[in-house]
Amino acid sequence: MANYIHVPDEAPAVPKIDVTVDESDYRSGALKLIKELRPNWKPSEVKIKFFTDGITNKLLGCYVGAAMQDVVLVRIYGNKTELLVDRENEVKSFRVLYAHRCAPHLYCTFNNGLCYEFLQGTALEPEDIRSQPIFRLIARQLAKYHAIHAHNGWVPQSDLWLKMGRYFALIPKYFQDPEQNARLRTEVPSPRCLREELLWLQQDLSVLGSPVVLCHNDLLCKNIIFNKEAGSVKFIDYEYAGYNYQAYDIGNHFNEFAGLNEVDYSHYPDRAFQLQWLRSYLEAYKEHKGQAGDVTDREVEVIYVQVNRFALASHFFWGLWSLIQAKFSSIDFDFLGYAVLRFNQYFKMKSEVALLTLPE
Repeated sequence: MANYIHVPDEAPAVPKIDVTVDESDYRSGALKLIKELRPNWKPSEVKIKFFTDGITNKLLGCYVGAAMQDVVLVRIYGNKTELLVDRENEVKSFRVLYAHRCAPHLYCTFNNGLCYEFLQGTALEPEDIRSQPIFRLIARQLAKYHAIHAHNGWVPQSDLWLKMGRYFALIPKYFQDPEQNARLRTEVPSPRCLREELLWLQQDLSVLGSPVVLCHNDLLCKNIIFNKEAGSVKFIDYEYAGYNYQAYDIGNHFNEFAGLNEVDYSHYPDRAFQLQWLRSYLEAYKEHKGQAGDVTDREVEVIYVQVNRFALASHFFWGLWSLIQAKFSSIDFDFLGYAVLRFNQYFKMKSEVALLTLPE
């Protein structure tokens, strides 16, 4: 819920520029923004690089000169994404994370997007996030996020169930395209089935005792930037950031080991890997929270069970999200096929993790 994120006084204000960037003629709109943000740049010398990794928005990088030293990223919101993303909440999250040195500088918002600082480094691939020492860097950075106090004394609550209820209400009942419609009927669970599963998830997961913390909620490979020189990782894209269950954020990240374009759930991390990852995470989390004592085997086992149960909610969330995107998005991606993948994996995994119980 947006009002839970408390932006500290030292976080710089973010100006709003009254510009709309047209997706089909993005250069002229981008140059209007650059005129405000980098007035000393000559418009004729501004180069624009188009990034193609995202499946929610369009992303451009504007710079001058041969080297991409000072780059202004211009992100144009995808069609109807306001149905999926709380934009006010996104800006608050960006400002809070920047104040804690966890995010790049947000330069401005504009009518249909925002501009921010380019982080030097490499966006990771699925094989990278499984490797040493990168997975430990990711675990420790996520712990830093989760330890941020940004609720100004409120008891933070997760809006996961509220958001999934909203998404459920938006899923398409049919498609104009006959082929898509046939796939919706035959490959996607019925609305009645999805409603029953959503209710079961809420009842099953809410009692697991996972703390509610400030989460990234979308930690896929391309949202992790590795800076080899600094030996550090930073996370980008905070559209889905907000208060949520700690175990959801980690389970969601583990699901992303499967990749996005060539999805392979055999890469979901095994128990041995997870126990290493979770121990690194808990050590850093305790440090950031100022909690004394070593991480116990029982603490690792508890979070292991929570994470693998909450990974189900992540599959379900992105399944609903994909159905909505299949209806509205102008991005060239098989959203309906992706929804089928996520729901199939949800039911496969449900039978496996249902056996996991919290230690006594």
